[in-house]
Amino acid sequence: MSDGGGDGNSAYGHTAFRRARSHFTDRITADGRDGWPVSGHRYRLVVSRACPWASRAVISRRLLGLEDTLSLAITDPVQDDRSWRFGLDPGGRDPVLGIRYLAEAYERREPGHPGGVSVPAVVDVPSGKLVTNDYQQLTLDLATEWTALHRPGAPDLYPERLRDEIDAVMADVYEDVNNGVYRAGFADGQDVYEEACAGVFRRLELLTPRLARQRYLVGDTLTEADIRLFTTLVRFDAVYHGHFKCNRWKLTENEVLWAYARDLFQTPGFGDTVDFDHIKRHYYRVHAGINPTRIVPLGPDLAGWHTPHRREELGGCPFGDGTPPGPVPAGEEVPAAGRARRPSPVTENMTEKE
Repeated sequence: MSDGGGDGNSAYGHTAFRRARSHFTDRITADGRDGWPVSGHRYRLVVSRACPWASRAVISRRLLGLEDTLSLAITDPVQDDRSWRFGLDPGGRDPVLGIRYLAEAYERREPGHPGGVSVPAVVDVPSGKLVTNDYQQLTLDLATEWTALHRPGAPDLYPERLRDEIDAVMADVYEDVNNGVYRAGFADGQDVYEEACAGVFRRLELLTPRLARQRYLVGDTLTEADIRLFTTLVRFDAVYHGHFKCNRWKLTENEVLWAYARDLFQTPGFGDTVDFDHIKRHYYRVHAGINPTRIVPLGPDLAGWHTPHRREELGGCPFGDGTPPGPVPAGEEVPAAGRARRPSPVTENMTEKE
């Protein structure tokens, strides 16, 4: 989604942050019932590596092996008054769509459309029109409707027998954690903030014993639920703890959740998609209402993301009977500035002794 802070907030009344619903909810399906059939090389996934909602789609695409059939466009993490732009590409234009701003694909779909411009978004390459910006449904469809194009050994991220439990877990995580950090960060009154912040930590504390006894949120393999929690946890200490004032404790201070997050980060398809430079620059520079100086902090130290987690002792296997994804495709690697550096052997040994 667009992370711009103001949607649903009143400058004067103490109203809670409300995330705008996706305006374009067409689905790309195996049978093409909405007019958009699954097809290799037809669509382009537009994301920001800064955005947690878009990061879900990036991780799913990689885990499922859709890199060769669903191309990827990465926007500049710092928006201007026309929202997401392709400032990272030569000439400031997406090389496939030929546009400078994602808004142009929105306009081709519906001139003068209401609402903002959000990521993730899927664009139909032949027409240049936006297909969907439904961030909640998109990754579920990648897991269930795009199966004919999945790589051999791809995991089942939304297994039918576990869907009721996955849906219930994801609903709680969305309300209190994924969106809860935003409700705290964009709160315009003390009472609104305290309610949202308390909700974030209450849910995290409820998840802690669950993840103390099992490696993954639902079942013994990775599912969509883990992806959705991870994209908030990986941003927690870098931006939500300070920038959004979710500061009762840091992720690194919760032994169980910190180990769980590191386990996922070190799993191919998760940490290799995370760009901490994009994350920090977006939140601290774009949300001028929260951070008027737009100064981007130097910390936190990211080396801990590569330290041992020992979560394998709980059993479970990330990909079940399948296999991990291969190397990150050329051109999609996270630049060195955005990676969590690996600790030196001396530092890693000290961490293990602690």
